[in-house]
Amino acid sequence: MIGFGLVAVLGASLQGGFDSLYLLRFAEAREVFAQYEREHPESPMGPVGEAASYLFEEFEKDGVLTTEYFLDDDRLLGGIKGKPDAGRMAAFHRAIGRTRGLAVQRLRKNPNDAEGLLAMTMSAGMEADAAGIFEKKQVEALRRIREADELAKRLLAVAPGQGDAYVALGAASYIVGSMPLYKRIVVWVGGVNGDRQKGMAELEMASVLGHYLKAYAKILLALACLREGQGERGMGLMDELVREYPASPVFLRERAKFEGVVRGKK
Repeated sequence: MIGFGLVAVLGASLQGGFDSLYLLRFAEAREVFAQYEREHPESPMGPVGEAASYLFEEFEKDGVLTTEYFLDDDRLLGGIKGKPDAGRMAAFHRAIGRTRGLAVQRLRKNPNDAEGLLAMTMSAGMEADAAGIFEKKQVEALRRIREADELAKRLLAVAPGQGDAYVALGAASYIVGSMPLYKRIVVWVGGVNGDRQKGMAELEMASVLGHYLKAYAKILLALACLREGQGERGMGLMDELVREYPASPVFLRERAKFEGVVRGKK
């Protein structure tokens, strides 16, 4: 209940910003987040939304949330080919810096502040993505994965209904669990556990209980289903996304690809 109350307090405007991300309207989303930051200068949620807008824009540019990316082990486990947009990544890190500064202030006053923990969890998860997928800094990615894991557990302890916490947990568990055994052993020694099925279960939790990252969790789960030979389940999730976001180019595009892959195997 605490988690759902948190979303109500933060307001619908933030959700509108994240909805714009799923429609690939990145500039529009940044306007929403900037307005929220002006109205709530003490909240870390405006800048964390802005950071998400740059990360999602880079995802789209480099085809990260696509069937081709997820079905290619080299890309899924090794990151994009080429380099990300330098200006966009610099803006991402600036927004993350503002997020962390504001969140730390809240957590110094109250270590169980749910909004601060949510912003920090989202920041660490996105930094892990940026480091591992775009910047090829695997050690940094693992460090941020560990941080996101710890923060997500703290958040869920004080706000059990905060489903967005499961995104960082599920994505990390699935990706690490997909690594070759010798790499998983190295990662495990570094304190990061990988389990594909556990990761999918956590992404499912996020796809049901999540708020701002619910659709993101749902497409990640759908793509994982495709990798795991659960294409019909994945298509069902994509159908839900298309119904929820009928104007989204990414969901319409990937739903068509899912059908081609799944029907082609029959």
